Amino acid sequence: MERQTYETLSRDSKLSISTIQRTFGHFLAQAPKVKIIKRSAVNLRLDATYFNRFCVVVYQDDFDGHTQLLRFSDKEDYLEIREDLENLIHLGVQLESITTDGHKSILKAMKLGVPNVTTQRCLVHIQRMCLIWLTRRPKHPAAIELRKMVLDLLRINTHNDRIYWTDSFRKWYEHYQEYINEKVFQEETGRYWYKHRLLRRSYYLINKALPNMFHYLNNPNIPKTTNGIEGYFSHLKNHLDLHRGLTIKNRINFIKWYVHFSNEKR
Repeated sequence: MERQTYETLSRDSKLSISTIQRTFGHFLAQAPKVKIIKRSAVNLRLDATYFNRFCVVVYQDDFDGHTQLLRFSDKEDYLEIREDLENLIHLGVQLESITTDGHKSILKAMKLGVPNVTTQRCLVHIQRMCLIWLTRRPKHPAAIELRKMVLDLLRINTHNDRIYWTDSFRKWYEHYQEYINEKVFQEETGRYWYKHRLLRRSYYLINKALPNMFHYLNNPNIPKTTNGIEGYFSHLKNHLDLHRGLTIKNRINFIKWYVHFSNEKR
């Protein structure tokens, strides 16, 4: 922790800096386990965030933000995530849906580990990636029109909205199919490459996710985004930034304490 932070805590708590340091050291030497609560019809938000030298996969109930499980790893691993999901069910967490950003390891773990649980793709993630690839000011009509449709994603609140949007999306592809699939020959590699790769990538991201984009319309308890857990990550990292210089073990224990106190407040 930075010296200035210790001084602020010392002033507010009337404790000496050395006492505060010993107290933090005592807490960071150990950490509580995450409490799993048996619940039915759980709509989970599943996401991961990366720190220096490790990542944390978080399984969070959208109902009240209770974190049911944490996984510390070096990446989003299929076998680990599948094991976590199966363990949650074994421990009494009856999953109804999981909202995810669509990482391939998560999707595979869900498909093979919990095939009866509804997969909801995060609309904000789809929108964010497409807007990056399409850029803020695309020039070709195909990209301009797709960008407009992407911006409308979060405004889909009824089945009529969904039907209109998906119909427009399919008509857009039919109209621009030849342009999207246009290839050019590169003499350097001796191969043909798609000329409009980012536009094509945007289309295929949406098209592949489409079957799992609108389950929230059938069940209002299903979150259509992982925004809640992303905000949680942001808040966590802001607090952890105040404690620069911690060892990896202490950083992990800090996160466990953060999750513990966050759960206790709910």
